[in-house]
Amino acid sequence: MPDHLTKKQRSSLMKKVRPKNSKIEQIVFRGLRKQKIYFQKHYKRVAGTPDIAKPSLKKAVFIHSDFWHGWQYPRWSHKLSNDFWRDKISKNRERDRRKTRQLRQMGWKVMVVWEHTLKNDPEGTIKRVCKFLTC
Repeated sequence: MPDHLTKKQRSSLMKKVRPKNSKIEQIVFRGLRKQKIYFQKHYKRVAGTPDIAKPSLKKAVFIHSDFWHGWQYPRWSHKLSNDFWRDKISKNRERDRRKTRQLRQMGWKVMVVWEHTLKNDPEGTIKRVCKFLTC
């Protein structure tokens, strides 16, 4: 199925997708700061550049959007219009697994926060992240 947008329209739309400081990340960042939890944002010194890191405790948190990181991807992959998106999300999922494995092999503890859990229970999700980062 061909793309219904022109190349220029698609480019403009894709430029709006932010890899850092997305709305879901900002919700977690604000919640942690409110709890007086200090952390590093987008920590580049380890594999995968975790969204939140506590290097002294070797703890990392990744905040994944449901679409880009493929939450329950096998259930909805057939709905994607072309192979480009299926390939992109499959590669994202594989990269996430590989980077998480690398961090754990280096002795880091890793937590993943999914967009849907944050939207359904923001306070509970922030509490779980706080507990993870402080214990």
